[in-house]
Amino acid sequence: MNVTTTKKEFNYVPWVVGLSIAINAIVVALLFIPKFEPQTGFDVTILPLLNAVLNSFTFVFLLAALYMILKKNVKWHKRFIFAAFTTTALFLVSYLTYHSMASSTSYGGEGILQTIYYFILITHIMLAAVIVPLALLTLARGLTMKVEKHRKIARWTMPLWLYVSLTGVLVYLMISPYY
Repeated sequence: MNVTTTKKEFNYVPWVVGLSIAINAIVVALLFIPKFEPQTGFDVTILPLLNAVLNSFTFVFLLAALYMILKKNVKWHKRFIFAAFTTTALFLVSYLTYHSMASSTSYGGEGILQTIYYFILITHIMLAAVIVPLALLTLARGLTMKVEKHRKIARWTMPLWLYVSLTGVLVYLMISPYY
């Protein structure tokens, strides 16, 4: 009797969808919930700078990952992608912490700089919401060795993630004088 067993493949799509919805919902909810005031004396005003530093690291790690995969060095590509995910996760914790404790800061510039700032900010926000599921799906496809599907979506994910991480730094640099 010849019985072949097939190993059921892990379905990562519900996890990608669930995490994406949860992360984006929490970010949106922070706009509407009252701010938490800790009694620890912790000064949250340092967190926007930390966020910019983490975004900077993410940008550099993504560039390094891109360089490594173009050189066909999958081992180091993976390492830099994991580093980018790590700094992005740390950014998310810091971002959520800051926005749960501090009110939004208004941009005080005028004229063309104000137009540039709001263009960068709006595109950053929209693409940040999009990059969450894209990055998770791209990572899942890479980890499950669905190489062709991974490459196909990574062509969109990489430039968008680079844009989001870079514009996160630019938004900080432009608004930092108004904190």
